Amino acid sequence: MIPLQKALADARAARYAIGSFNVYNSETIRGVIESGVEMDLPTIVAFGAGYIPNMRLKDAAALVRSMAEDAPVPVVLHLDHCKSLDVIKEAIDVGFTSVMYDGSALPFAENLANAAKVVAMAHAAGVGVEAELGGIAKGADSNEEDGSEIYTSPDEASEFVRATGIDALAVSIGTVHGMYVGEPRVDVGRLKKIAAVVDIPLVLHGGSGTPEAIIRECINNGIAKINVNTEISVHTVAGIRSVLAANEKVHLSRLCLDEIVYIKEVVKKYMEFFRNK
Repeated sequence: MIPLQKALADARAARYAIGSFNVYNSETIRGVIESGVEMDLPTIVAFGAGYIPNMRLKDAAALVRSMAEDAPVPVVLHLDHCKSLDVIKEAIDVGFTSVMYDGSALPFAENLANAAKVVAMAHAAGVGVEAELGGIAKGADSNEEDGSEIYTSPDEASEFVRATGIDALAVSIGTVHGMYVGEPRVDVGRLKKIAAVVDIPLVLHGGSGTPEAIIRECINNGIAKINVNTEISVHTVAGIRSVLAANEKVHLSRLCLDEIVYIKEVVKKYMEFFRNK
């Protein structure tokens, strides 16, 4: 496994993005890593702090470490959307190679101060750090907390990156956590302004359902990491429902294997978009 900053080292300059795909159990982890192997692309396995009830951090780290051991592609294990510095420390201690401090709901100065603390802690262990500035609204089918849409200020982004030393910045430009209700309205103009004053890789949260053309435009203007979560869940649950409708006596072990197939269908679709070729 490798740290986030190493994975993203040339993504922004070469105008491609690496997918960050949320996982919740062994099957989702396997589906994401196998997709990266089959597509011959680096991948970010993202375990959200909100999924700790599904799996302990040390168990997630052990599973990813084991599955990534023989993978011929780079794998990052990323702690996604974490507000707690104690949980971030635990993730670093058990082997996560990337952490996201999410202080986006806090006042700017407090978000900045906490992000700087995370950077000091993480960089001492060789771990990459992502932080978020601005707020992303909640769309359909999302299990993220409700949030207010607050677009990222280019001036604040410049100050935040300089003062904290983070490795990647998640920006708010109109995407949503979950699936869109209505037509996506992504402010690429604002993204261009942020990219002009920030020299680190930028991150797009809310990749699910974002049209390919918009994704490519964002990649061409500074986005180097894109998060996908909800569409993986929606597609996989629909697939399992269809299996159960056809055979109500199907064995759970068979459903687990079907789950991996459905996960890979979504992950590989987005990986192809993110190549930006």
